[in-house]
Amino acid sequence: MSNTARTLPRSTVALLAVATATAVAVAYYSQPLLEAIGSDLGLPAAVTPLIVTLAQLGFAASLLLVLPLGDVLNRRRLIGGLSVLSAFALGLTALAPNGAWVLWLAPLVGSTAVVAQLLVALTATLAAPAQRGRAVGTVMSGLLIGILLARTAAGLIADLAGWRAVYVTAAISMLVIAVALARRLPTTEPAEAMVSYPRLLGSVLRLVRQQKVLRVRMLFGGLAFAQFSVLWTALTGLLSAEPYHYSEAVIGFFGIIGAVGAVAARLAGKLADTGHSGTATWAAATMMLLSWVALVYGGAHLTALVAGIIILDFGVQAMHVTNQSQIYALPGNARSRLTSAYMTAYFAGGALGSAVVPLAAGTWGWTGVCALGAGCALLQILSATRAPRHRAKTA
Repeated sequence: MSNTARTLPRSTVALLAVATATAVAVAYYSQPLLEAIGSDLGLPAAVTPLIVTLAQLGFAASLLLVLPLGDVLNRRRLIGGLSVLSAFALGLTALAPNGAWVLWLAPLVGSTAVVAQLLVALTATLAAPAQRGRAVGTVMSGLLIGILLARTAAGLIADLAGWRAVYVTAAISMLVIAVALARRLPTTEPAEAMVSYPRLLGSVLRLVRQQKVLRVRMLFGGLAFAQFSVLWTALTGLLSAEPYHYSEAVIGFFGIIGAVGAVAARLAGKLADTGHSGTATWAAATMMLLSWVALVYGGAHLTALVAGIIILDFGVQAMHVTNQSQIYALPGNARSRLTSAYMTAYFAGGALGSAVVPLAAGTWGWTGVCALGAGCALLQILSATRAPRHRAKTA
C-alpha cells in the first residue's frame, strides 16, 4: 500500500472526526430509550436492558472479527459498506413491530459501530508521520464526543418525536456519512495481500505476543476505560438520588460536561508527534488519580463533581490517544489488527469496570465507587513505572 506522505487537509480530518462520532454513537443511542422502547413494544422491564447488552456484545464481536479485515480489504469500500449496513439496521429498528424485532437487531446495530475504529486506523495510515498524532487525536475527539453525546441527543430527540425518530435520524446520518466518505476519501490499496480468515485472526494474537509496547498499551487502555465506565455507570444513580434528585434530561446533559475532555486528544497527539509520549502517559495517569479525589467530594458537592468528571475524561482521552499513537508507530502495515487487539482490551476493561460497579456501590456507596476507580488509577501508575521506554517511530 502506498502511504500518503502529504499532510491530510484539515477538512478531511474534520470529516473523519464527524464520521467517527456518528458511527460510534449507534452503539449508545438505546441507553436512554429503554423505558420508552419497553413501554411502546411491551417488553418487560427486566428484559429491556438486553438491548444495550446485545448491542455491546455485537460491537465487541466486530472488534475481534471484523476490524482485522481493514488490513486486507479496501478500507474505503469496507467502511462504505458497513455504513450502509448500519443505516439499514437502524432503519429496521425504527420500524420494529415488537420487542423481539429490536432484540434481534441490537447485535447488528452494535456491530456496525466498528466503522469508527476502522476510521481511526485509516486516519493513522493516511496522515503523514509528523501529523499522525494530531490527526488521530482529532478523530479520537470525535469518538469520545460521539459516545458521550449519543445519550444526550437520543434523549432530546425522543422527548420531541419519540424513540423511533432517534433511529430514523441515526439511519439518515449514517447514509449521509457513507456518501461523504465515498466522495472524499482517497482510494487506497489493502495494506497486505489477502490471506485466509483464520490466519488473519491468528496474526492478531501473534502481534500481541511479539510487541511488548502493544501489550503495555493494551493494559493502560483497559485500566483507563475501566475508570471511564466506573464513573458513567454509577453517575446516573448518584445524580438521581439525594442530594441532587436530577431529572433524566438534566442527567443527560452531563455528557456535555464530559465531552470537554475531548480537548485532551489533540494536546496528547501533539506531544506524541514531538516524541513526548512518556510525559503524556504520566500526566494522563496522574490526572485520572487526582480526579477521583475530586469525585469523592462530588458525592455531595456539584462543583467538585463537575471538576472530577472533566479531569477524569481529560485524562482518559489523553491516555487513549497516546496509546494509539504508540501502537501506530510500530513497524509494519497491521494498523487495523493493532487496533483490534488494543480496542478489545480497552473494551474489556470498560466492561469489567461496569460489572464491578453494582458491588462497590451496593456495599460502600459512592465512596466505594470512587475507591474502585482510584484503585484502577493506582494500578495504572504502578504499571507505568515498569513500562518500556518507547519513542515513536515513523511507520
